[in-house]
Amino acid sequence: MSQAPPSVQLREDLQDLEAYGAPQIDVPVRLNTNENPYPPSAALVRAVADAVAGIAGTLNRYPDRDAVELRKDLAAYLDEQGPGHGLTGERVWAANGSNEVIQQLLQAFGGPGRTALGFEPSYSMHPLIARVTCTSWHPVERDSDFGISAARAASEVAAARPAVIFLTSPNNPTGTAMPLDVIAAVCEAAPGLVVVDEAYHEFARSGTPSALTLLPRYPGLIVTRTMSKAFAMAGARVGYLAAAPELIEKLLVVRLPYHLSAVTQAVARAALAHRAEPLATVEKLRAERDSLVIWLRERGLSVADSDANFVLFGEFGDRHATWQELLDRGVLVREVGPARWLRVTVGTEEEMTSFRTALAEVLR
Repeated sequence: MSQAPPSVQLREDLQDLEAYGAPQIDVPVRLNTNENPYPPSAALVRAVADAVAGIAGTLNRYPDRDAVELRKDLAAYLDEQGPGHGLTGERVWAANGSNEVIQQLLQAFGGPGRTALGFEPSYSMHPLIARVTCTSWHPVERDSDFGISAARAASEVAAARPAVIFLTSPNNPTGTAMPLDVIAAVCEAAPGLVVVDEAYHEFARSGTPSALTLLPRYPGLIVTRTMSKAFAMAGARVGYLAAAPELIEKLLVVRLPYHLSAVTQAVARAALAHRAEPLATVEKLRAERDSLVIWLRERGLSVADSDANFVLFGEFGDRHATWQELLDRGVLVREVGPARWLRVTVGTEEEMTSFRTALAEVLR
C-alpha cells in the first residue's frame, strides 16, 4: 500500500507569491517580453552549430567552472563599446541570464537582516529575488515622469542605508535612462553595493553613457548586462556583470559549481564572435521605437520617453480591457508597471503595423 504524499508547506513568507512570468499565449503578434524580434542569421546559426559540435565530444566532462574564456570575450566586447573601461576577464562574471546574476548578488550581499532598495516602478524581479533570498525590500517611488533627482536619490539612500541598491538604466517597464549624475550621487551616499541593471543599454539613444564609465571611481559599483536583448539570444540564457575583481571573488562563495554549461558557453562565445550581425538589428529597433512614440502621442496617448526596445503608453481607464481587446485582435502586449499603462515591445515593421492597426481600432 503506497503512502500518501507528505504535506510539505511552502515557506510562510512565500505563500502569497505566484510564479513570475509574462503570459505565454499563442497569437500572431507577441510583443510582451522585450525579445529581439529578428532571429539569428543563417551565418550565425552555422557558427553556433559548429561551436556546439566542437564541444559535443567532451560533454562527458564538466565545463570550465569559471567560464574564463567567455568572460574574456565579454570584457573585450564591453571595452569595445567604451574604450578606456580597462575591463578584463577578472572584472567580468557570467551566469544563466541576468536574473541569476542578481540572485547571486543578493545571496552573497543580501540576506537576513539586510535590506535592498529600488526606485519603483522598476523591474519586478528585483524585489522578488530579494524576498526569496530573505532580503528586506525598501521601495522608493519615482517622480511623476518616472525619473528621480540626484539629490532625492542620495537622500533616500542615506536614510535607508541599504546593503544593496538597484538602479535600472534604461528602466523596465518605463524605458527611461538614468543620468550618470544620479548614479554617481547614489554611489557617493551608498553604504554598500550599487547595482546598475543595464539589460537594455544597447538600445539607448546615441550619446547615452554607460555606468561602466564610473567603475574606476566606485569600487562598490556593479553593472549588469544580458545577451537576451540586443544579441537576440534570449534562448541561450546568458547574463553577466562587470565589477571589481574582489567583489567577483566573493560571488564564488554562492555560485553553484559548473553553473554555466559547456553548451551555453560555446553558444555565447559564437554569438560574441559574430556580434556585428545581431547588433545591426539594434538600429532598426531604435528607429521603429522612435517612430512608435511619435505615432502614439499623435493619438493623444501619454508615452514615457524610451531608451529601450519597448514603450510604456497610457493612460487607460481600464487597461485590462484595452489589453484584452488587443489580444482579441491577435496582438499580445504586457499589462505591467503603473496602473493605467501598458508596455509594448518593439517588433519588426510588420509586427508594429499589426499593433498600430489593432490599437487604432481599440481607440475608436
